[in-house]
Amino acid sequence: MSLNGLLIGAPRSGSGKTTVTLGLLAALARRGVAVRAAKSGPDYIDPAFHAAATGRPGLNLDSWAMPPGLLAHLVDLAGADGDLLVVEGAMGLFDGVAAPPRRSGAGADMAALLGIPVLLVLDVSGQSQTAAAVARGFMAHDPQVRIGGVILNRVGSERHIRLVREAMAPLGLPVVGAIPRDTSLALPERHLGLVQAGEHPDLDARLDALAAMAEAHLDLDAILGLAAPVRPVAAHPARALPPPGQRIALAQDAAFTFVYAHLLAEWRAAGAEILPFSPLADEAPDPSADICWLPGGYPELHGGALANAQRFKAGLTAFAAHKPVHGECGGYMALGQGIVDAQGARHAMAGLLALETSFAKRKMNLGYREACLLSDTPIGPAGTRVRGHEFHYASVIDRGSDAPLAELADSQGTALPPSGSRRGQVTGTFFHAIAPAE
Repeated sequence: MSLNGLLIGAPRSGSGKTTVTLGLLAALARRGVAVRAAKSGPDYIDPAFHAAATGRPGLNLDSWAMPPGLLAHLVDLAGADGDLLVVEGAMGLFDGVAAPPRRSGAGADMAALLGIPVLLVLDVSGQSQTAAAVARGFMAHDPQVRIGGVILNRVGSERHIRLVREAMAPLGLPVVGAIPRDTSLALPERHLGLVQAGEHPDLDARLDALAAMAEAHLDLDAILGLAAPVRPVAAHPARALPPPGQRIALAQDAAFTFVYAHLLAEWRAAGAEILPFSPLADEAPDPSADICWLPGGYPELHGGALANAQRFKAGLTAFAAHKPVHGECGGYMALGQGIVDAQGARHAMAGLLALETSFAKRKMNLGYREACLLSDTPIGPAGTRVRGHEFHYASVIDRGSDAPLAELADSQGTALPPSGSRRGQVTGTFFHAIAPAE
């Protein structure tokens, strides 16, 4: 593998990492660079934007949820069809959970593990020379995390840029870009992340505008020069969760959008066939499939359409009578009795589990999860420990009498209430499985 890499980080969320990342990816791809992109951490929305910008599959690299062997395997895959790996950090560069060294989930972990430099994005609106003090602190904070260069975001004028550059000069830290304030470049957000890539009818035009921004305001040659060879993470690569069946009926439309890309890639590599279908188009799962998988998404935004999708619900019920059906987060809610949307209207769902959920009173559920499975499930056999992530705003009105799917703990090992539901061959959980726990 001959793969160079760099990580794009920042002091905090909202600094402009995603705007910079997408502009850089799109500009480099248009130059013909074989660039692969990854998101550090469990965020599942950004990788779809990365894929659209690069023309290559998106990827997650998560130092808490993924054992080092799996990280090594995924980086090897990126190197198979890419020359440059650009990793987008999450939150602030050093923000993670309390964990053993390099297992916190922070972007800094990935920079240190892969031996790649950090391109630090600084929002300098409201400051000038102080930006150099911020950069100095980042340079000194962790000797194993090298800050390779700085991009100034939301600059106000040429004088503003000059003041910051002059303050940076004694640090010997190259300033490789300065982006003016431009609210038209911002992508719309929902909850804690972006509105999904597939929901943008003008996504190509937006990426073109971001590429033009990068060409105009970033020193692309200097950035390419900063990239360093990616260091192998582990000597013995490991694989992700095995496919839950040979033929997998996968719900796939605007209501069910999210499966981690590394899982689908691993399932296909193991010989599994993915059979997509659309519940919103009132399609039923292929009855010849071995299992039906309903991924996460936003069923609450499509409650009426799903409630009226009689062919889908009847086909799903018939499938579940003989074969496993599993739902994650949004898919789990769709397997329940009903969803109350944000306006207070209840929509009847598949009714294969007793779960009732509501968005009328939103409650944020967010964080890493480690699950111990209580029975054989599509995620793994009983006793398997799986790491994953939970992020939703649903409130549980009623769990009913269904047996729980897993014992659950947070990133610190603190026990949480039993998670998920199982009834017959139907299972569901709010957490998204990422990888086997070590």
